[in-house]
Amino acid sequence: MGFNFDFVLSTVPTIIGAIGTTLLATVLSCLGASALGFTFEMIRRGGGATGLAVRFLIDFIRSTPVLAWLYFLYFVLPFYGIRLGAMTVGILGLSLYYSGYLAEVFKAGIDAIPKGQQEAARALSLTRRDTVVFVIAPQMLRNVAAPLGNYLVSILKATPYLAVLAVPEMLGRAFDIASETYRYAEPLTVAGILFLALALILGYGVKRIEQRLLAAGRR
Repeated sequence: MGFNFDFVLSTVPTIIGAIGTTLLATVLSCLGASALGFTFEMIRRGGGATGLAVRFLIDFIRSTPVLAWLYFLYFVLPFYGIRLGAMTVGILGLSLYYSGYLAEVFKAGIDAIPKGQQEAARALSLTRRDTVVFVIAPQMLRNVAAPLGNYLVSILKATPYLAVLAVPEMLGRAFDIASETYRYAEPLTVAGILFLALALILGYGVKRIEQRLLAAGRR
């Protein structure tokens, strides 16, 4: 069977219909990874036994494949009475996996803040919480906005892993069509083109944000 362009067109509406699920998983996973990564980094900076434990956890997360996390959460947790939906597992798995990488991003962003800022906060008798919320976090976000945006694109490109959990994202829809028609080239090509288009759009948005931040920094 040759490549059928009419069949390509017939698959487009079904696969495009899954863009919402793909983007939802991307955004929620990025937010979850950011929250976990920042929490891990702040605990790691606290030192002590807890800090060492979190340091090991971050290294462990970064040294394991994302599919291992997805399979563990989906197939192992039910043995302990914890049953989560496929979409929830997908978002949680991607959040955990990328939190290890974003913890390093936040570490670099905090290290780039002049030490005098935290010393000034201590001189003003600010609590650790107020120092983090009002002094560290705003400056850190400006430092990490560009790499954080790049990881958003990376998470988008990782959402096809959710197809193994039967999450109806774009690649999952493409495989559904392929399993019903025994034609793989056309639906997978459509899914690939749509992922490319979304990645280019998000990448362009990240570059625009980076340019604005650089311009603001020069002022």
